[in-house]
Amino acid sequence: MSQQGDRPATTDDWWGRLYDESARDTGPAGTPDDTIDDRFDSAADTLGGGDDLPSTRTYGHAVDAIAVDDDEDDAGDDEDEGVGPASRPPAWWESPGGRPVTRTPAPAPESEPAPAPAPEPSVPTPAPVAPAPLTPRPRAPWEPPPAAFDPTDPAADPTPPPAPPPAAPRDPRAADPRPPAPVPPPPPPAPAPAARISHVGDSPPTYEPEPTALPAADAEELDQLVADTVLDGARYGTYTLRAASLRGDSARYRGEPRRDALLTARFGAGPGALVLVAVATGARATEGAHLSAADACRWIGGAVGRSHSRLAEDIRAGRRGDLKSGLHRLTDRTYGKLRARAAELGRDPEEYTASLRCLLLSADPDCRTRVFFGVGGGGLFRLRDGAWQDLEPLVPEPSAIRGAPVVGYGSVPTGAGAATEQTPDGDRLTMDLEITKAPGPLVEEPVPPPPEPFRFRASVARPGDTLVLTSVGLAEPLRGVPALGDELAARWADGEPPGLATYLADVALRAKGYADDRTAVGVWEA
Repeated sequence: MSQQGDRPATTDDWWGRLYDESARDTGPAGTPDDTIDDRFDSAADTLGGGDDLPSTRTYGHAVDAIAVDDDEDDAGDDEDEGVGPASRPPAWWESPGGRPVTRTPAPAPESEPAPAPAPEPSVPTPAPVAPAPLTPRPRAPWEPPPAAFDPTDPAADPTPPPAPPPAAPRDPRAADPRPPAPVPPPPPPAPAPAARISHVGDSPPTYEPEPTALPAADAEELDQLVADTVLDGARYGTYTLRAASLRGDSARYRGEPRRDALLTARFGAGPGALVLVAVATGARATEGAHLSAADACRWIGGAVGRSHSRLAEDIRAGRRGDLKSGLHRLTDRTYGKLRARAAELGRDPEEYTASLRCLLLSADPDCRTRVFFGVGGGGLFRLRDGAWQDLEPLVPEPSAIRGAPVVGYGSVPTGAGAATEQTPDGDRLTMDLEITKAPGPLVEEPVPPPPEPFRFRASVARPGDTLVLTSVGLAEPLRGVPALGDELAARWADGEPPGLATYLADVALRAKGYADDRTAVGVWEA
């Protein structure tokens, strides 16, 4: 209710008088009416900070409820004095990117129509300003590396590289200028390896091929035991040596010792070295046959070793006569020791004896002379151009054996050949073989000849030859079973020496009806 007692003013009338354009902005009220401006001025005077407090100004029929400082207040005064908004720069809230100013239109009173709003002055829209390019800052060590594409990186190009244009389709009817690649022919199929047989003949041998029983042993005579199989090999000069000795099927089945003995030895060194291979076989069905064979190899080896320098020189010089007479004396001396050993054991000389066959090979690469000598049965063969040749020397009849007594039994050489073998110091071969010339015991009866005549042969090897020296156990099937010789010739036809294991398997190739021990020495010529 007003102070004059008039009727209370309605809400619409109060708001209409407050925001009437004809009303004054500030100043003392001309009427006793209480207005908001009056109250604001009163509160500002009471607090004493009217200059610092925000003020409320009226722009036309709209109100900007914005707190301004002194500069803004001065700008408002200029606007009241007629300076339009077009004459000043736009404020931050008037910028296109700034915060829009909220204007609330005043409602017109019910009793009278709302006046038409005054046209606002047109404010020119400023031209858009392009933002300044951002300068990338260096990445700190703790920051992760940028992604594959960083929009803030001026060097980053989000556009993928253009794809290469597709190749033009090729006309299948056009001829290819390049010649077709040659297709290599398929390799020829490898020949199937031939199956290695373990025996020849129509039926297998009677006994098993592997050992079944060991010989009996004596605790006090263990040095008399012999192994079931001996295998050895070497290479000197132009030849390769292979040697093997094994028990026969019969001895393996009965548990008897191997009667064959094998000795391989080298005396000296360098080109003057001499290689000896000795093969001996004890008498069949006699006690200690393996011991007599071992004694024969050991004694002939000792005699050759003591005279190896002169023997090697004679072989390289090709002195066939000197070699034959000298080796004959060495062989007889060995058999003389065997008879002496039989006398010590109280046994008959024919029981404690052995057949002996030897090879002498020079280590000189320029020497291809191969010397064979011995007494007793066995075989000497040569494989040349795929065919076997039996080189066993012919043995004369016992009645045709003539000649002077053998040097070493107390006699001296006589006859026409004595001058060539005699030297001022005595017989050359006798001296070199350490056989003294002192007269022996008086012999009233002639010395019994050895059970077998002496055999000797010297031959010159050719490249590709294979010389084979065997005991009786392999010589007999080679002569009696042609299939055995054919099989071995096929295995050794290429001229390459087999390995030790392969050579042992070749020597062990069996034939029905031949079950004795087997010993074979092979010499492959390069």
